[in-house]
Amino acid sequence: MAASILAVRGSKGLFLVNGPPSYQPHEGFHSTSADVKTCQTLMSVSVNDGKFLAWANTEQVFVVEVTTGKVVFEANAPKVAALLLSPGGSYLAAWQRHVACTIPGGLPNMHVWDVKNGKKLKELVQKKQILWCPQFTADEKVCARMASQEVHFFEDGNFETIAKKMHIQKVVDFSLSPVNKPPYHCAAYVPGTKGQPSFVRLYKYPYFEGQQSIVASKSFFKADRVSFFWNRKGTAVLVMAVVDVDSGNSSYYGEQKLYYLDAEGTSVAVSLSKNGPVYSVEWSPSSTEFCAIFGFMPAKAALFNTKCETILDFGEGSRNMISFSPFGNMLVLAGFGNLKGNVEFWDIGKKQLISKFLAPDTTFLQWCPDGEHIVTATTAPRLRVSNGYRIWHYTGSLLHEVMTPTETELWQVMWLPVPEGRFEQKEISYKAVKSIATATPQEKAAVYRPPGAKGRPSPVKLHDEVKLTKQQMPAVQDPEKVKRSLSKKLDQIEKLKEQRAAGKVLEKNQVAKIETEEALRKELEELEL
Repeated sequence: MAASILAVRGSKGLFLVNGPPSYQPHEGFHSTSADVKTCQTLMSVSVNDGKFLAWANTEQVFVVEVTTGKVVFEANAPKVAALLLSPGGSYLAAWQRHVACTIPGGLPNMHVWDVKNGKKLKELVQKKQILWCPQFTADEKVCARMASQEVHFFEDGNFETIAKKMHIQKVVDFSLSPVNKPPYHCAAYVPGTKGQPSFVRLYKYPYFEGQQSIVASKSFFKADRVSFFWNRKGTAVLVMAVVDVDSGNSSYYGEQKLYYLDAEGTSVAVSLSKNGPVYSVEWSPSSTEFCAIFGFMPAKAALFNTKCETILDFGEGSRNMISFSPFGNMLVLAGFGNLKGNVEFWDIGKKQLISKFLAPDTTFLQWCPDGEHIVTATTAPRLRVSNGYRIWHYTGSLLHEVMTPTETELWQVMWLPVPEGRFEQKEISYKAVKSIATATPQEKAAVYRPPGAKGRPSPVKLHDEVKLTKQQMPAVQDPEKVKRSLSKKLDQIEKLKEQRAAGKVLEKNQVAKIETEEALRKELEELEL
């Protein structure tokens, strides 16, 4: 097996490529009997060792052994929209879009198979894709899924019998600690109602009954949803509470607050030194530190210990993404999306910057398991032009670049995990390795000047010579904010139509508003493509 392997999925199919320094097609997988050119659905990999890779086309799901290309599992499952391979590759879960039918309750659209013997272990109806995905502990001993206002737990691959239930009134989300041995912990979220606060509670599996079973609890107001971030040891979890719409209208990212809970019973709000959104949070592989990017742009980045104290301030910059190296000795801070693509590598031990470069139009970044390289990619549907991927060294050198041909798209890239101990941590070097090229943004086209003005100073300042102030600069429209605004306007139109149907005489401006419905719906459909 190659030292590191990159999986690449696009309109031409699914391929595996050897990592640095080879970059050649992975021969074992290249000979697989499965038709990789029909791959449609997101890939899923056994995260413990990267030994197995799963994907789906329009008719079937497959699991392949990476080293040999041997198909170890396949099943008929048309139009799979999402799938998950368990951490050790023992179980495969798939979700299909729910189809209405005359059968009471509908046709089962969520399935779980045993990869080794091909047996289907469970099938049920899961109408919404939100929270469809079952969660496994790293040793696959416990699996949990969200049911109607309760969480069901299964043990040792027995999906016919519910081993334990977590029944908390109005629970809407949960997260199981991804550890490979007991004790296992589970965090549950209950939203607030009628003036009551929302709360997250931490439990030790399988003890969920009574107040005495609560390991830690944190209540808070203003939350539409939460995201959970576990440390690798499963001893602490960060909870990001999110309000989708900022009531103060100061940020189109909404409002976020960060909370910390651990197995020792600690539950506190993480104090952030700058007001504004929380863009990204990630734990160090050591499980003793975490990093957050927060505050209005230019955003601050800081490293915290498990007492939620700041131990390293990275200052301010155009950043919205964090990624720790596999060994935790380096950290990437980057700014993508509506930012210009800054990428910074930091030495955590020496607390200093290693390198900095631009990777414009990046939609994905991931560390190679060797802890020395990263891949950046421009993928569809986020961006449908200039698709491709690049492999960089942490000193800022570009080592490899693959751009997709015209009229083809790149959908997904992913480093396959490797067994623990495959790579050793190396001493950080500040000397740049040899680069094949420098990836820089294209130069802006020159401003047109009439023939009579060439070679002479212009009496009128041209646009490229005018330095725009912050107030003059065009605002960047966030697609999610625009969609929320359009949905709100359509809701208002529906209410006006109901009032008109009830006999109420509408004002002229209200009638005009109703006439815009078709245009608004068309604009919303275009944004959702």
